[in-house]
Amino acid sequence: MFFDSGYDLVRVLCVGTAAYVALVLMLRLSGPRTLSKLNAFDLVVTVALGSTLATVLLSRDVSLAEGLVAFAVLIGLQFLVTWTSVRWPGFNTLMKSEPVLLVHRGRLLPQALRRARLVEGEVRAVLRQHDVDRLEEVEAVVLETDGSLSVLRGSGTPGHPRTLSGVWAPPSEQPPAH
Repeated sequence: MFFDSGYDLVRVLCVGTAAYVALVLMLRLSGPRTLSKLNAFDLVVTVALGSTLATVLLSRDVSLAEGLVAFAVLIGLQFLVTWTSVRWPGFNTLMKSEPVLLVHRGRLLPQALRRARLVEGEVRAVLRQHDVDRLEEVEAVVLETDGSLSVLRGSGTPGHPRTLSGVWAPPSEQPPAH
């Protein structure tokens, strides 16, 4: 069907504009952390906000007021979870995964790759994206809590970069504490 009624088009235009403005205002008030993608939980909230906006726009069964309440609930819960995570480390541990060391001093770590459910080819693809010609050039590759891979090039100095603190590694590859 190409066209149902003029009412539907006007509804999408009016409700869409109001929902969009309200969402932007709520996000501005809640701060940049609300839409960050620092971990999987943040990504889920971002996707849920987008899905809610689409539902408010296109479903006659969902009123603008219901959509605004849904936005407020999602943003409020995101704020509560992040606020609690900052204040109680145990809660933070429960909500977020830990980064995983996949490559250490030019060597792939098979145990870590299995834990992360990655294969060597996926790591090498990321190295190519970072213009790394040889694995030996890399001090570390870390699977971050948001699912991205960070590449730390060798610094020429022995030891581990301090940024590896808190990264899971197989026991034989644990970075020393600084």
